[in-house]
Amino acid sequence: MRIAEIGHVHRFEASGALNGLFRVRSFHQDDAHLFMRPEQIRDEINQILQLADKIYMAFGLPYKLELSTRPEKSKTIGSDEDWEIATEGLKGALDDWGHSYRINEGDGAFYGPKIDIHIRDAIGRFWQCGTVQLDMSLPQKFELEFVGNEGTHKRPVMLHRAIFGSIERFFGILIEHFAGKFPFWLSPYQVRIMTVADRHIPYAQELAKRIRKENIECEVDDTNESVGKKVRTAQLLKTNYMLTIGDKEVENQTAALRTRDNVVHGEIDISDFLAKVVKERDERALMSPFSIAP
Repeated sequence: MRIAEIGHVHRFEASGALNGLFRVRSFHQDDAHLFMRPEQIRDEINQILQLADKIYMAFGLPYKLELSTRPEKSKTIGSDEDWEIATEGLKGALDDWGHSYRINEGDGAFYGPKIDIHIRDAIGRFWQCGTVQLDMSLPQKFELEFVGNEGTHKRPVMLHRAIFGSIERFFGILIEHFAGKFPFWLSPYQVRIMTVADRHIPYAQELAKRIRKENIECEVDDTNESVGKKVRTAQLLKTNYMLTIGDKEVENQTAALRTRDNVVHGEIDISDFLAKVVKERDERALMSPFSIAP
């Protein structure tokens, strides 16, 4: 049985420990509690690791794994047999997964061992985000039971699972990891159309409507600023693609393309442009198809 929620949680952190989005007093956690038979632990954890890998790789975030085992026996609950089954379940799942991992002896919680997932950002810092934690305490406290195949009552094993951990912290990691230059599918400023003169505004607005029909964020900069100033504004916003409209583009029903990294492609066919960026968005590509100069 799998139960999940985006939970709003609070921690009374000391004011000196607060740090942007990375350490806050109120945040949201992608929390899940999974209830299973002991023999299902290994397969369930494998599915969680596959989910974590799929999500982290979508953002291009490498990660490392750590297994924390039982602290001193006097500081834990549960029988030796329970701890052995739980630890072997976690270790077996990590072995099946095939990624290298480190064992932190005695660093588990009092109620069970855990797997921590640390993601690495663009400047080499590691952040603990994901966690898979076995809990033998809460099923006991709540006297949870299920009827086994042989008709007897048994106690389930409980897994706590989070992939993002703190969603606010994950946003902070992404902002710094991409230095604000988000992939097209994640970017709040995807396309910006810039007019050379007022007479180009009607075509620019018509083009914007066409782009928005593809569910692409698009704005028109029809201010009286110079094209150079408009380009600078778009680059400060980290806009992925800038389309300039002048007399030639209106006549040919095209646009002049410039990327956020200042790669100038010149006049382009609108249908070809849309086909490429829609594919870039749908495939959640991390690299732009226009990143190389023509």
